[in-house]
Amino acid sequence: MMRSLLFIPADDERKLAKGASSGADALILDLEDAVSLARKPAARTAAAEYITATRAIETRPRLYVRINALDTPHWEADLAGVMGSQPDGILLPKARSGEDVHTLSIALHHAEERAGAPKGATRIIALVTEVPISLLRLDTYIDASTRIEGLTWGAEDLSGAIGAATNREPDGRWTSPYQLARNLCLFTAAAANVQPIDTVFVDFRDGDGLRREAAEAARDGFTGKMAIHPNQVGVINELFTPRPEEIAVSEEIVKAFADDPQTGVIGIRGQMIDRAHLVRAERILARARSVRG
Repeated sequence: MMRSLLFIPADDERKLAKGASSGADALILDLEDAVSLARKPAARTAAAEYITATRAIETRPRLYVRINALDTPHWEADLAGVMGSQPDGILLPKARSGEDVHTLSIALHHAEERAGAPKGATRIIALVTEVPISLLRLDTYIDASTRIEGLTWGAEDLSGAIGAATNREPDGRWTSPYQLARNLCLFTAAAANVQPIDTVFVDFRDGDGLRREAAEAARDGFTGKMAIHPNQVGVINELFTPRPEEIAVSEEIVKAFADDPQTGVIGIRGQMIDRAHLVRAERILARARSVRG
């Protein structure tokens, strides 16, 4: 389970050098928005070299590459440039529907064959709310590919696409359209049984705002959050790691149902606990094990 996913411009040597020690569970080497058109060829080379070197580290973050969108002429060159280094996954931006995920999955299959990588090893995280049409086709992501590992959402490109003056209220919380996009991403990820990943908090100097937003996302069911600055990683890891008291209660629930598998409802700590609570407890314990692992 990836709690923190840190974006790094793939052509920024200084930031790349600090990536593996940032504490992030995953690094997203960005070939899209953070890299100018003129720098994209050099960024592909730098990303491939970084992935090759970092894969040799015994304890390392997972390594994703954000390619350019499938409606651009750049994404195939992105794959050609990095797949030989065998990244753990690809972040697909501005996905329009599950068809884009399927197209990418087929391209990854051929790229893995050329690179000698294990079949199906390269996973996909799809950014599913950056273009309006995607919000109307979210159900198509559910069975789009067995490679999908997570779904995430974005507000910045979406606000430009719909012509919004802002995407945040004065208190920093999302305005109504972006609350909708966020929540639909969460429900779609749950329906697809993949990881729901919250979007970035762009004001990296506002530690209190990040903490509040990450806590709300973890409360609602997101299991990770993207970051744009290393200083955000520690807070994100903290808030998306199950707390000791959550683990203790979850262990009680799982044990109680294991001891009496025929029961439907059990009283624990003054509350009536049913099978829905058991599912939640099992998920919490699975997340805790993934962090320890």
